[in-house]
Amino acid sequence: MSGVWVFKNGVVRLENGGEGPRRKVMVHVASGEAITSYEVLERILFSLGWERYYDDPELLQFHKRSTVHLISLPTDFNKFKSIHMYDIVVKNRNEFEVRDM
Repeated sequence: MSGVWVFKNGVVRLENGGEGPRRKVMVHVASGEAITSYEVLERILFSLGWERYYDDPELLQFHKRSTVHLISLPTDFNKFKSIHMYDIVVKNRNEFEVRDM
């Protein structure tokens, strides 16, 4: 992370020097493919042993039988944010990376 730590009103915050918020992209490490849609993500997750979980129609969910992990994503890809990306990265060690665009 680059930027400057700013202490203001009792809160410490990392600011990136006025560049504005940086957009993130999740990349499948093995193929170098950027995740640009849920179709791309679903194809890769299926190849890694994840299965769709249809319990909640408000969410796109994936479950891996060999673990207790559940990935829950908003159904609209435009609402797919870095917090969702990092959730996938943590549950799939060495398979994905989150990078600045």
